[in-house]
Amino acid sequence: MASIATRRAFLAGSAALAGAVSMPAIVRAQRRVLKISHYLAPTHGIETDFLRPWAEEVKARTGGAVNFEIFPVSSAFGKAERQADQARAGIVDIAFGLSGIPRGRFPHTSLIELPFVVERAEAGSAALWQLYRSGDLGNEYDDFKVLMLMTHHGGLFHTVNRPVRTLEDLRGMRIRSPGPAVNAMLEFLGASPVGMPPAQIYESLERGALDGLATTWDLVAAVRANEVLKHHTDARLYAAAFYTVMNRRSYDALPQEVRQVIDETTGDALQPKIGPWWDKWDAIGKQDAVKRGHAVVEVGQETREQWRQQLQPMIAQYLQSVKAEGVKDPEALYQKMLQLAQQKSR
Repeated sequence: MASIATRRAFLAGSAALAGAVSMPAIVRAQRRVLKISHYLAPTHGIETDFLRPWAEEVKARTGGAVNFEIFPVSSAFGKAERQADQARAGIVDIAFGLSGIPRGRFPHTSLIELPFVVERAEAGSAALWQLYRSGDLGNEYDDFKVLMLMTHHGGLFHTVNRPVRTLEDLRGMRIRSPGPAVNAMLEFLGASPVGMPPAQIYESLERGALDGLATTWDLVAAVRANEVLKHHTDARLYAAAFYTVMNRRSYDALPQEVRQVIDETTGDALQPKIGPWWDKWDAIGKQDAVKRGHAVVEVGQETREQWRQQLQPMIAQYLQSVKAEGVKDPEALYQKMLQLAQQKSR
């Protein structure tokens, strides 16, 4: 038995060695550790279902030529508003962040967060990726190697004391918001948008500094907000956008064989995974709310169409505002986003 175990160990070790030796000598001579940062907990699906498995795949396919360290919200690199800047400066090699924070960083991208553009994550993400590849997002990502752009499923309103059945119900509420387009919508409706990192949401709800959230079921579950919330309005009204970007110098410095593996495992390769990820992540938060007996308001298509008309002046105002941020023809880009998101949802 011992000799069999020894032989198996020898064969396993030989296979691993063969995998590493099969990589070109230049790859084996330039082993690197790449830093990945994000602004969420290490238990969040962004890390457990996306970043960590992807890093392991790249490590395996390069025979260990690259390894990765992941730095979540609790690290020195975990500030949501700093993700893109950290990657641009080379403080980290790869960053996952929220496109709308801070405002003006990715103004072309932010248009996809306007009301009624995105209802499903796979459609919004595919539209955003196509717009990036066609050059319609301007020069926003010129400093980066872009690994993925995505949106979440159409977002909800989650509140503590007062349900949201009409848009007028938001008046006077302090609502945590993910970015500038949603901020503009909330302000137009008489609410007060509040920018806040996820780590502060629970305490702010508990002590009454927030009346609710504009976010996904996913984030509600991630920060245990259902312990405080009581009402949820499934409006599918907006969708936040996210990026995963790599420092261009870090990417260019890698051997060609490693760059090829990164290219083959990101971009188009990630798109089919986005919808199932959000289905999984959102289901956890919704199931928890239902289990707790929370009220869930489902907004029908007739009401959604009324809301669409109601928000047209706000949309026009926002499109005008981003011209000052370098978006030359926001109306045309917005219409293209609408068309692509609708096409991709079929």
